[in-house]
Amino acid sequence: AFCRGRVVRVPKGPLIRVVGTEVVIPCSVSDYDGPSEQNFDWEFSRETDFMRIVSTWDSTFTSEEYQKRVGQGDIKLRRSSNDAVELVIRDIQPTDQGKYKCSTPSTDATVQGNYDAEVQVKVISDGLVVSGTKAHSSTSLKLSEGDSFNLHCSAITTSPEHTHLHVTWQIKSGATWRDILSLTHEGKFQPGSGYEERYHNGDIRLDTGANDTYQLSVSQALLMDGGVYRCLVSEWVRGTDSSWQKIQEKSVEIASVAIQQTDVFISTRNVSVTERDSLDLTCNITTDRSGIFQAEVMWYFTASPDGTLSDAQVLLSMDHDSVVSDSTLISLSRVDRNSYRLLVRDVDVEDSGYYFCQAAVWVPLQNGSWHKVVERMSAPVNVVVTALDLDYDVFLNASKTPKFSDDPTELECRITNAQDSEANIRFTVSWYYRLRLRSDDGVTEELLAMMDADWTLLLGDRSRKRTRNGEIIFSKKAVDTFSLRIQWTSESDRGDYFCVISAWSRHRNNSWVKSKDVTSAPVSIFWATQDYMLTVEAVRLKPFFVAGHTFEMTCKVSSKNIKTPRYSVLITAEKPLTDQSNPNGTTRIISLNQDSVVRLEDWTDQTRVDGVVLEKVQENEFRYRMYQTQISDAGLYRCVVTAWSPGGGGMWREAVNGLSNPIQIDFQTSGPVFNVSVHSDNQMIYQGELADLLCIVTTEGMALEPDDMSFDVSWFAVRSFALDREPVLLASLDRRGIVTQSRRNGSSDLSLERISPLEFRLRVYGCEDHDFGNHYCVVTPWVRSATGVWQREPDIKAKPIFLSVKMDVLNAFKYPLLIGIGLATVIGLLSCLIGYCTSRWCCKKEVQETRRERRRLMSMEMD
Repeated sequence: AFCRGRVVRVPKGPLIRVVGTEVVIPCSVSDYDGPSEQNFDWEFSRETDFMRIVSTWDSTFTSEEYQKRVGQGDIKLRRSSNDAVELVIRDIQPTDQGKYKCSTPSTDATVQGNYDAEVQVKVISDGLVVSGTKAHSSTSLKLSEGDSFNLHCSAITTSPEHTHLHVTWQIKSGATWRDILSLTHEGKFQPGSGYEERYHNGDIRLDTGANDTYQLSVSQALLMDGGVYRCLVSEWVRGTDSSWQKIQEKSVEIASVAIQQTDVFISTRNVSVTERDSLDLTCNITTDRSGIFQAEVMWYFTASPDGTLSDAQVLLSMDHDSVVSDSTLISLSRVDRNSYRLLVRDVDVEDSGYYFCQAAVWVPLQNGSWHKVVERMSAPVNVVVTALDLDYDVFLNASKTPKFSDDPTELECRITNAQDSEANIRFTVSWYYRLRLRSDDGVTEELLAMMDADWTLLLGDRSRKRTRNGEIIFSKKAVDTFSLRIQWTSESDRGDYFCVISAWSRHRNNSWVKSKDVTSAPVSIFWATQDYMLTVEAVRLKPFFVAGHTFEMTCKVSSKNIKTPRYSVLITAEKPLTDQSNPNGTTRIISLNQDSVVRLEDWTDQTRVDGVVLEKVQENEFRYRMYQTQISDAGLYRCVVTAWSPGGGGMWREAVNGLSNPIQIDFQTSGPVFNVSVHSDNQMIYQGELADLLCIVTTEGMALEPDDMSFDVSWFAVRSFALDREPVLLASLDRRGIVTQSRRNGSSDLSLERISPLEFRLRVYGCEDHDFGNHYCVVTPWVRSATGVWQREPDIKAKPIFLSVKMDVLNAFKYPLLIGIGLATVIGLLSCLIGYCTSRWCCKKEVQETRRERRRLMSMEMD
């Protein structure tokens, strides 16, 4: 197992070969040193001495006896790889029987292994005879598709060796031979590629008979079975290593078989039929079958030529017993042995499509039953059914056209020059709108409404809402007249209108199919309009007033090109940007709509609900009053006016908007200036302690009595270090002394109180973790004027201070620690008490000891 050396190998002999055949003896070498390509020498011996035959590296190696055969190529070497060659002997003779030795010259550093090998070749006589049978001497067969046929081949061998025959039936329909079915030398049946299913179904069989005959039986012949058939027989012998060796092969052509294809076709290709006529189609079957057979025919219809058989509709069928399926308007008849006629009466447009037929050929069996041998389908035939040509014209006119907006519009679509229509013809209308443009840009028409075959009205997106509200009415005035009425025409309705009259035909199944569309010429709906104009002027009635007085201004409106207008008025105020209650700058105060209904918009001062009034003085004049004005009311006031014109159905339609000039309210005062600050003696407290926060108001400038000042104070907290969260309202105190607290989630509580005219204190009891954060107050000053009216000053926000809440570790753990030690002591004492009582009274047991005699032990020294 641990040795390594050169090994030369040849097949294990003896090799049995047939005289006259080509013999190939391989030789290979392995486990060698030196170059990868090795050389080989072949020698031959009949008895003892070896004669040199051929070499791969020495051209003078060949003996004189073999020089002619080697020169003619009857004996040659064929290299298959760098370490293997094959000795080829063409047309081997009995004199070539003997030992063949393959040698390799040494290229190793040391001599190891074997450098040659011998094999015995035995040449036997040719005893294989292959031929066709005399009973089937005809070499040409003409069959129809679906027929059966048998071919016979005879193969016998008189070889002196124990050989086996391998019989293969082959067919050549092109340039190559293909295997059909084989009986191998091991006695197994082996179907060729593509014949497996037919072999398992029993359609192809290989039977052995007397006189060493081999019969190929083919039932239900297919087109692929046409061609030249031959019988290929090879002779095999088992070698000493139990492997099979093919020693020769012979073949003989048996017959040439031609298969006549059974075809199904329709005599015409494309058919054009007028509506109400009959459609006549014939299905023809082409076959050379002379025996008894019956055809089964089935007609199909499909809407497209690419449709599958599962998508097709079965029209009519006739089985092989000539039984036809039932149908009213379609009939199927047999014209002759191979032709079947389909007749469709009273065709209509729905019958347009593709027709094809499927035919199957049935033949009788010996037991009296019928067997289907072939089935074919024809190519589809395109049938076009043209509708009856209806001749009519369509005329559209406007019976009512608008001259102004909101006037009615009525259009009539009339059918003219129509032929006498039958009961099977029906007319419907479709209305379309197209916007007029001065440029050449194309505009797609919009569908207003359409009628289907049963005169059901289908509305388009443009007219659906207005039709349901009764603004647009579609009607049929007569058999040939349809109308479109717009009750109140708007500017968006200006454009071109046209109608489409559709003719519908009744089919055999009482369904209606559209056969023709005729479009009318467009009618233009247009009237000249002028742009709306609206002018609004605001006038202040009192040139000067002070805080606490009444502000009053009027808005005068003038308009042009608006039919019977009405006006809605909105009063707006543009406050200074310092007003924190309205950071956007513009406030909607009060409005008056076109029906003189007053509404407060953004006026939220509950103490002055009735402080603003807007009233209509004249049809085009409106007056605005604001009572007891305050300094916070300073700003620019305007009138926003919208002109409305009456629309359809009693509705008002917005025409144009206008904005007045601003009226300014400015108070020249020299009152005090207020400042607010927040103070706390201790900004770092522990949990559970009290936090005191002071909001201090200071005044500068004119001094006021405490009774002439009042304040609204609100406290806020931001639960973060960087003021990046929304503030949370803690509590508020209005100028009447009413305190309002927000809802709190924790257990801490707070209070807000006034401790002096200018100081307000916020206390947080039992502070918790969530009470930390930035705290600040917002103060709204109220000052009483000389007239006794309280004036509200702008809000003042104090700079926030940060309140930090910490935990007292000693106090936090003091009570839990004491409670734990106490409980542990009580439980320990209780455990000792229970143990003592249990051992004293429950588990006591008296034991009486027996008296023992006291004797001295004997000395064991004697042992």
